[in-house]
Amino acid sequence: MEPMRLAESSRHRAALVDFVLEITRRSAGLRRSLPGPLGDSLAEALRAMNCYYSNLIEGHDTHPIDIERALQADYSADARKRELQLEARAHIEVQRWIDGGGLAGTATRVDALRGIHRRFCAALPEGLLQVTDPGTGERLRVVPGGWRDREVRVGRHIAVAAAALPRFLERFEQAYSTLGPAETVLAAAAAHHRLVWIHPFLDGNGRVARLMSHAMLLEPLGSGALWSVSRGLARDAAAYKAHLAACDEPRRNDLDGRGTLSEENLAAFTRHFLEVCLDQVDFMEQLIDPARLRARIGLWAREEMAVGALPPRADALLEAVVVRGELPRGEASAVLGTGERNARRVVAALVGRGLLASATPLGALRLVFKAALAPRWLPGLFP
Repeated sequence: MEPMRLAESSRHRAALVDFVLEITRRSAGLRRSLPGPLGDSLAEALRAMNCYYSNLIEGHDTHPIDIERALQADYSADARKRELQLEARAHIEVQRWIDGGGLAGTATRVDALRGIHRRFCAALPEGLLQVTDPGTGERLRVVPGGWRDREVRVGRHIAVAAAALPRFLERFEQAYSTLGPAETVLAAAAAHHRLVWIHPFLDGNGRVARLMSHAMLLEPLGSGALWSVSRGLARDAAAYKAHLAACDEPRRNDLDGRGTLSEENLAAFTRHFLEVCLDQVDFMEQLIDPARLRARIGLWAREEMAVGALPPRADALLEAVVVRGELPRGEASAVLGTGERNARRVVAALVGRGLLASATPLGALRLVFKAALAPRWLPGLFP
């Protein structure tokens, strides 16, 4: 599977390093542009987005509202929808663990890959742990965190022999686990492809690779989980899959690197991957710009107030939470310019609608980004 990374002498490196520097600068700036608690609230909503798009690549289309319901243990009576809700919840829980530092600096280590797969699959219903061998029709069970013990073919690609997995995974860890921040970002696409090329698990390799990529980018980019490469990859899934297939191709000639696989195709996928990253940072910069976010939420709240769905001045309280990130309950009356009793009534209405929440009954109020309101509050986040 060499080359594992683009060679220092590659003519593509200079332009790709420029991409890395720009993504790093803008990703860190995105996090700094928001009050900390508001960024945390957005990150929670964006985990659902990441889950939605990553599963969509696999052909599993779970509505964002159904994902939100799953997080509240509100499952569909339809067995298939319930399975997909449980799958979505499992994905979000794994990403929450990653975002909390569960894989800090270790995303490409062999035990980390097993850990991602184990955590994800252990939470799946039994029906999603059953796969069919396309060659024999045999039903097989996926073991959470377990390497596959049989040979597989994915499209035209014949994956590494099961007996050779330990050697290839050892080389994978060696190649990617000790890189500096900038080189980690540059190598993220290569690691992504090489993992699905190895295909270590019977099923779930794509999800593990995308979660690994998220973890690889999280620390060096300082993004605070405020954007997702999965959304960009899913928006042109055909191009994503075509690049992965192209990276399977052997080296064409002496100008195509010195490894067994094509370095030209690896460079093309790296460029595509980094362009997707930059596009998603740009999208999120515009979407969560505090002034624009405040305006959209305020406009929606005033429309709700006009029809009696929210009490007067609810817009002022929501806008204050956007600006400050969180609001101590005791300051609600000052923001609203009303007495304590009326302030408690407005707070209760917003909490009752699920728009504000706090860690404790008397804790500071934070914004909740509900999937049903995404078209108004965060337009374009979901299809």
